[in-house]
Parts: sequence; C-alpha cells; structure tokens
Amino acid sequence: MTTTSSADRASARDVPDGTRWPGLATPPHSALRARIAAALFRRAVRPLDVRVIFPDGTVLGAGGREAPEMRILRPEAFFHRLGVDAKIGFGESYMAGDWTASDLAEVLTPFAERMATLVPPVLQKFRRIAERTQPPSEENTLEGARANIHRHYDLSNDLFGAFLDESMTYSSALFGPGDDLTAAQHRKIDSVLDYAGVREGSEVLEIGTGWGELAIRAAARGAHVTSLTISEEQRALATERIAAAGFSDRVEVKLCDYRESSGRYDAVVSVEMIEAVGASYWPAFYTTIGDRLRPGGRFGLQAITMDHDRMMAASRAYGWVHKYIFPGGLIPSVRSIEEGVKANTRLKLAGMREFGQDYAHTLRWWRERFLHRWADIAGFGFDDVFRRMWEFYLAYSEAGFRSGYLKVHQFGYEATGR
Repeated sequence: MTTTSSADRASARDVPDGTRWPGLATPPHSALRARIAAALFRRAVRPLDVRVIFPDGTVLGAGGREAPEMRILRPEAFFHRLGVDAKIGFGESYMAGDWTASDLAEVLTPFAERMATLVPPVLQKFRRIAERTQPPSEENTLEGARANIHRHYDLSNDLFGAFLDESMTYSSALFGPGDDLTAAQHRKIDSVLDYAGVREGSEVLEIGTGWGELAIRAAARGAHVTSLTISEEQRALATERIAAAGFSDRVEVKLCDYRESSGRYDAVVSVEMIEAVGASYWPAFYTTIGDRLRPGGRFGLQAITMDHDRMMAASRAYGWVHKYIFPGGLIPSVRSIEEGVKANTRLKLAGMREFGQDYAHTLRWWRERFLHRWADIAGFGFDDVFRRMWEFYLAYSEAGFRSGYLKVHQFGYEATGR
C-alpha cells in the first residue's frame, strides 16, 4: 500500500498551535547557521538516491524520476531549524509542515544509509562541542523512569489499539512464511519464551509488561508469571486482557520498577525494554536479572541494537527521538549487552538471532495502519502535528532498520551456579 504523507495535506500557511507545541510555531533564527546548514544539506543530498525539490523548481539529489521525493515547502524555516539544531530540527521541520515526502520511509532510508558521513569529518569535532546533551530531568531514576514512560506509553491505550494488531504487541515481529502480523508477533514471543526455557510449571518474571500478550502465551504453556510495568495505562489494559484470556490465576501484573523487584524465578524475559533503561542504569538492570534467576535459570532478551561505535557516539547526545518519543533512552550495542551481562551476572550466552528487516516490515505495517486509522485517532484528541510527529517517528525507525543502521536481536542466557 502506498502511503500519503500527512504533510502533503498541510497548507504552507498551517502553523502549529503554540500552546500545544511550544517552539514549533515560530522557527528559531540564526542567519549564519542557516547558511551553513543549507550548504551542508546540499552537499549531503548530492549523492543520495532521492529528489529534493524546492519551490523555485530546483532539484537536488542523484535520484532519477522514479526516486522518492522530498519537497521543501518552506526553505527558510527548514534551514533555520536545521542550522540551530540539526538532530532535532530535521524532525521538527516535518512536524511543522516545512517539508513533505512522496513516501517518508523511502526518503529517509538513503539518509540513514549514510548517517555516519552526512556531516563532513572536519566538522564532526565542532558538532560534538555544540550538540545538546540529555537533560538531567530525563535521567532514569525511579521517579524519572516513571515520568519518561508516562510520556509515551500512557498517551492512550486507544491510540495504540488503533494501529497495533490484535495481539497489542509493540515490538518487532519475527516473520515466517505466510505469517500475518499477529502470527509473526506470536512467533517472536514464542522464540523469546523458548530462549528462556519457559514451560509447564515455570515461574517467570517479565520485565516490561506491554499489554500482556507475552504473559498470556507464557501462561498458556502452564507457567506462572509475575509481570512488571511502570505504566498505569498498560497495567490496566494488560490485566483486562489477561482476565479475558482466562489466566488471572497464573499471571500477576505489578506496578513495579525492575529495581524494586524481589524473589527468585526459573526464567526472566524482557522484550525491548532495555532501550528505555539508560546506559547509567544498565549495570543495575543486568544485576537485577542475575539476582532474580535461580541457578540453572534462563534469560530471554529482545533488544534493538546499533553498532558499538555509533552507540558510543550517541550515548550523551540529545536528539529528536529523545525530545518527542522516548526520553531518557539509549539503544545498546550487542557488544555492550554481552559485556554488561558478563560484568554484572554469572549468565552464559546460549543463543542469539538477528532479524532487523522484520522490524522494518513491522514498522511499515504500523505506519500504514496509523495513517489509515487517522480519523479514529484524531477523535481521541490528537492534532495534525501529532500525526506528522508519529508518522515521522515510525518512518524514521523503519528507515533505520531498512538501512541496517539499526538491528534487533534476541539473546538466550543460562544462569550458572551461584
């Protein structure tokens, strides 16, 4: 299905509501930085397989007539936003309607493929000096983690229900031949449970409940599950879904931070929660897992990953995704996970798989459904700026996986004697 960008439907006169979106209505102004940004942008897009079209008819990029198109509607605002803070301004300019695209993920993928070289090496050191770092208020302390999670996962269960499949699973699916998205999500969950050795009679700790599907499938195997979440909205709906599936006697959903957990379990599972932990708290996360497992227990982990050097470069940076989507987070590398587990536990790696292109497919499905269901989502109180923000988030993420800049891994670990 071909998607139509929401910014396509936006008039060049549209202005974001300044009370709901502070700072978006009026672009920041820096003539010098805007000129530098324009020069760097033109240099960066020159070899890319895209067509960047300006209002005066100027076309940039190496793409032919069939290449994805990025249309700059308000060049002055676009370059001022880009110049003042490129990591945030590029996404904000899309939210504000300064530019649009024929297919947003198709446009963003060539940028993602050259992410490491878009800024010339000679300017990299100046960027490190000038770029913003994550604010202390978004540190994942016990209180900070709850606030960060609230900003994303407590937006509205109705919002997530509008674009997720019937399993209400908000992480990468694992596709097999002929799978629809729900079947692929169940395949992914079963794979994590297999890595954790979950079976009849297992006592399982889940860190990060989501909306309860993993706990339901673990209970269907005969396991008893304690599931932890710090999202009140997720806990409420997960509890309802677990009851409807008939597993209230086997699953308890607690509003509890992983650092406040207790007890010992045969298995610990966690799916795409580590990205929200923050690098400063990874040792506590791994230590908690080691402490919760009985000797011979197993740990099943699913994590979005990036190359280690890119992770290190991003470790203190503050970008658009932090500001608008996932405050306080950092995507780990495989190396950082392996080293962190080794340094803080007695767990031994027993298995690993990678399926990043499956995530690209999952995200495409979510984005198409999000746009298709926009009339319903708008009825929950979300405006057109929110639509462009979430379209950009889903497309930006899809491009990251399509290009290989991002990956997703599952890990299986076994606990040795204590």
